[in-house]
Amino acid sequence: MKIEQIYTGCIAQAAYYLESNGEAAIFDPLREVQPYIDKAAKDNAKIKYIFETHFHADFVSGHLDLAKKTGAQIVYGPTAAPEFDAVIATDNQEFKVGNYTIRAIHTPGHTLESTCYLLIDENDSIHGIITGDTLFIGDVGRPDLAQALTSDLTQEVLASHLYDSLRNKIMVLPDDITVYPSHGAGSACGKNMSKETTDTLGNQKKTNYALRADMTKEEFTAELLDGLGAPPAYFPQNVLMNIKGYESLDTILEKGVKPLTAKELEATATSTGAIVLDVRHENDFVKQHVPNSIFIGLHGGFAPWVGALIRDVNQPILLVTPEGKEEETVTRLARVGFDNTLGFLKGGIDAWTAAGFKTESIRSISPEEFAEGLAKNPITVVDSRKPGEYSGGHVADALNIPLDFVNEQLAEVPKEGDYYLHCAGGYRSVIMASILKARGYHNMINVEKGFGGIKNTTVQVVTGQTSCSNS
Repeated sequence: MKIEQIYTGCIAQAAYYLESNGEAAIFDPLREVQPYIDKAAKDNAKIKYIFETHFHADFVSGHLDLAKKTGAQIVYGPTAAPEFDAVIATDNQEFKVGNYTIRAIHTPGHTLESTCYLLIDENDSIHGIITGDTLFIGDVGRPDLAQALTSDLTQEVLASHLYDSLRNKIMVLPDDITVYPSHGAGSACGKNMSKETTDTLGNQKKTNYALRADMTKEEFTAELLDGLGAPPAYFPQNVLMNIKGYESLDTILEKGVKPLTAKELEATATSTGAIVLDVRHENDFVKQHVPNSIFIGLHGGFAPWVGALIRDVNQPILLVTPEGKEEETVTRLARVGFDNTLGFLKGGIDAWTAAGFKTESIRSISPEEFAEGLAKNPITVVDSRKPGEYSGGHVADALNIPLDFVNEQLAEVPKEGDYYLHCAGGYRSVIMASILKARGYHNMINVEKGFGGIKNTTVQVVTGQTSCSNS
């Protein structure tokens, strides 16, 4: 038997491949399914089942394409009601994959249909449990996603279900089994996930705050909901795509990986209202970019930031990419449901300027120049990091406008006079600058390397209530 975690760091998501005696199963597949097909072919195995732990909110699953291409059956847990053919398992229903048995364990809480899958070997011993978003390493799934679709499923109601599921269905299992969750640190599906992506259940009982043996339901609910920020706006749209179905990724790629001249790109943007999304490195964008384009670089947390900031998965998108990254970009957009890519700028920014079109730039300075300039002229500093990062240390008197909430806090952005803009390392501040420029704000000065560079200068920084000056 083989059980393999297939982890995709940019969206902090884990799919699983299980193979036994010529049969295979895939758990929570990503949108691009060919790697799973290739893996099974290499093992001379037939993919028999596609197990879904729930209707995902943070990505669009590849279940439909994979089923179509392999003939495998899609399996959901109890109460799921997909609008396509699928097996709806009963609680404790078992499925055979070679010599292995997969037992569906209904664990409502993250969502109502959430289901874990026990991996049972030929000796009837439990090897592990695929927990989806019910149990993470160091955390459990957030219970506030279903209310966007069903108003009576409040976060308190689902938190109560989750408490019962964890204690009655998971914590009673043997301590030595391996926990295989769907996400790790960086995912918005929880608030305190570890960078580790597997662990023993026994160790989680000792270290995971949500699995304390003496915890009451009221204490569990209070701790689970404490500090839980609003989920990204695209989450409910992804849930609906996973329930209702979607276009094949092959079709999305055919439409999206379409080369356009500069004139064609401009005409398409004008006629469709498409956003021009620039996914190059922030240093390249700062120097030169298409006017009103939005920067979200491929090398950072690309897909989640697209979802959080563009929000509407139906938004038409045109691309400016590094050469050779066109298909990767369209694929990564499709992972989070942004299927309406209309093409890319052939020849990149050089082709744009060669066609006689103007470009724009962002004023950008080094941390040392920032320190010198701030000492001479103490203008406003805008910190685009998350509140937790800000409270852990920030430039004295800096205004905290997190990138996540730039649309909601637009009125707080200085309209008159120049201001400095920074993040942690230089990626998020350029995203924010591009959004602000597209909305008519042009008075920002980006600080390269962000707070990581700033704290090594003479600029006064504050940690908590203590003021200090680095030297």
